[in-house]
Amino acid sequence: MATATGHERNADQIAYWNGPGGERWAARQAAQDIILKPVLDVLVDRAAPVGGERIVDVGCGSGASSFALAAKVAPDGHVFGVDVSEPMLTRARASAPKGLPVDFALADATVYPFDPASFDLLASRFGVMFFADPVLSFTNLRKALRSTARLAFACWREPRENPFFMAPLQAVYKHVPKLPPMGPEDPGPFAFASEERVNRILSGAGFTDIAMEAVPLALDIAIGGGLDAALQGALEIGPASRALDGHPAEIRAAAVQSMRETLTPYVKGNAVLLPASIWIVTARAG
Repeated sequence: MATATGHERNADQIAYWNGPGGERWAARQAAQDIILKPVLDVLVDRAAPVGGERIVDVGCGSGASSFALAAKVAPDGHVFGVDVSEPMLTRARASAPKGLPVDFALADATVYPFDPASFDLLASRFGVMFFADPVLSFTNLRKALRSTARLAFACWREPRENPFFMAPLQAVYKHVPKLPPMGPEDPGPFAFASEERVNRILSGAGFTDIAMEAVPLALDIAIGGGLDAALQGALEIGPASRALDGHPAEIRAAAVQSMRETLTPYVKGNAVLLPASIWIVTARAG
């Protein structure tokens, strides 16, 4: 399996996304695309891509964001999706709609030698929170943007704003030890939760007109399959799944029961709608 050549400080993330973690995300691609479609819809709306534009999609994963953006800029535009995960890019290449103007590169955006001043838009759905040195990463990315280019990405707000993550995890914590704590600026889902930090990173990389819009959402973790499907999804991917790794069957069964009790109030028909909250971050390259 190919591995992205990256900045040495991103080595842990590259290893994770090319190991079992990346494999799980690739296997769950279809379900995750449905769950996160409301995020993608908001991102594409705010990014406002137009026909003929060239876009770099950072942390493109299994390709849903790249495909949505490419549909907006086709036929004369182009989307270049970049990710460090070979399992996810394999899925992206296999599922790319025929004729869509999109290409992918297995690469670390921190050090990738992009063609200078070649893109009109830098976009990302949850792909920019994993850089060890985000100022360095965004500085490299800004060099790839034209002076008139813009930026638009989605990132998670604070954990307390996101029962989407925390409700299943808190239920599991009744039965297993907590995951190792992460610092507020460690690479991970909530690394860009702080407005102050995001502004500091982007201004340090040379971006201007930085704005952050808080967007509340309700995400169906059951994808229409009811409570049992929601529980199965929580066991397959995400922090609750990681917290339960390696624990015996009786502990897992007790944790599942606690998750069932926690999630029941969120059931609406066949949906299990958990509150979530994201930032849509926009800025200018020049």
